[in-house]
Amino acid sequence: MQKPYVIIAGAGAGLGQSLCARFLRGGFEVVGIGRTKPAQYVGAFYKLDLADADAMPTKLSDIINTHGAPKIVVHNTAELVIAPFGDTSLVEFARTWTSMVQSAFLLGQSTLAPMANAGGGAFIVSGATASLRGGAKFAAFASAKFALRGLTQSLAREYQPQGVHVCHAILDGIIDTDRSRDLHSIDPVKMMKPDHIAEAYWQLAHQPQSTWTHELDLRPMSEGF
Repeated sequence: MQKPYVIIAGAGAGLGQSLCARFLRGGFEVVGIGRTKPAQYVGAFYKLDLADADAMPTKLSDIINTHGAPKIVVHNTAELVIAPFGDTSLVEFARTWTSMVQSAFLLGQSTLAPMANAGGGAFIVSGATASLRGGAKFAAFASAKFALRGLTQSLAREYQPQGVHVCHAILDGIIDTDRSRDLHSIDPVKMMKPDHIAEAYWQLAHQPQSTWTHELDLRPMSEGF
């Protein structure tokens, strides 16, 4: 890859695809990783379970050994479990953690040091309303999102002095996708547009070092907070 490249971990439909498209327009090569390759995907894509403790480090090491360190990395995974606490199984609870927290751990361990050694870059993590408060029936999801936020803070304090901008984006609203329209009875006008979120991520990834944002709240104008 002659151009700088971005790794999108969680490059599926919706925000993942919007992120890929935005960075492609900006002149980056895009490497997508996820469990399902979207039908219209353009660029390199690796079909992997992001929480796989063997496959993820191996694949990321191969990519970095071949192409050098990425300039930008985005962690964009979600595993939504909505259920009363008494009905939440340990399997579901653990799955939310591995899907979101363990995957970020593996991604960070493989990419942050090479990025720092190569002169810096940006590492952006997608959070949610549940990163800040736990709602009823969201015990699994909120506990994992809280942990992901804490992990991101720790990474920022360790790697920002080494030149890697680590940012946590709180997505306080429902992202407008076909699936979310089926699941939620919300006017699409009140949903977050994936392309608009991707534009915010692009801006985060290109902030000057003297004014880095660590945490950014994004929400529709109609969203209460």
